[in-house]
Amino acid sequence: MDDIVKIQLSPSVEDYLKGIYTLTERGGPASTSALAQTLGVQPASITGMIKRLASLGYVEHLPYKGVQLTENGSIEALRILRRHRILETYLQQQLDYTWSEVHQEAELLEHAVSEKLISRMANVLNDPTHDPHGAPIPTESGDIPEAHLLTLLDARPNDLVQIEAVQDEDPIKLQYLEESGLTPGTRATIVKRNSFDGLTSLTVVGSSQLTPVSHELARDIFVSKVQD
Repeated sequence: MDDIVKIQLSPSVEDYLKGIYTLTERGGPASTSALAQTLGVQPASITGMIKRLASLGYVEHLPYKGVQLTENGSIEALRILRRHRILETYLQQQLDYTWSEVHQEAELLEHAVSEKLISRMANVLNDPTHDPHGAPIPTESGDIPEAHLLTLLDARPNDLVQIEAVQDEDPIKLQYLEESGLTPGTRATIVKRNSFDGLTSLTVVGSSQLTPVSHELARDIFVSKVQD
């Protein structure tokens, strides 16, 4: 793929590459339906863009399974992710944006800023390794720390866990997590999980208040288990 000509990518192409990367982080290809849901578009509109990305050498299509990024596609996706996560961190630390506001603002800015500006922002921030939501920030050379693959759903009652990262797409969910104190670095004990609807109840260390977390939201919270 080294002979692929470097071109200026459109915002929609960048969004597709970033979306595919996010969906395939946990292993396996990205399905058309999952990609449509992530990007907020109709499944029928996915096909044409996938063909275009394949012609550019950024993705390969696996029949009946979905799509995955090529090496060049991953390079571009990580470049976009670096922009997004540096912007989120800068907005929060330097411009006093809230934890729940930075994602949507970064979505707008990531297609317009230059690599030079991102580099200067990173320098001001002392080259952060993770964004405000705990997601790892790719380096300028395209390296990225291993993502946290254990979710709150993997934890069992009586487990002590530490929140490492959360998905950042939904500001309403982020606001709830912030209000509940469920942010990266927080430790909590799993109290119980309902077999009927998967509702997880937990208590944050230092508090006796029981906090409910829905099955859907628990999938978006990445944790590590803490040994007693």
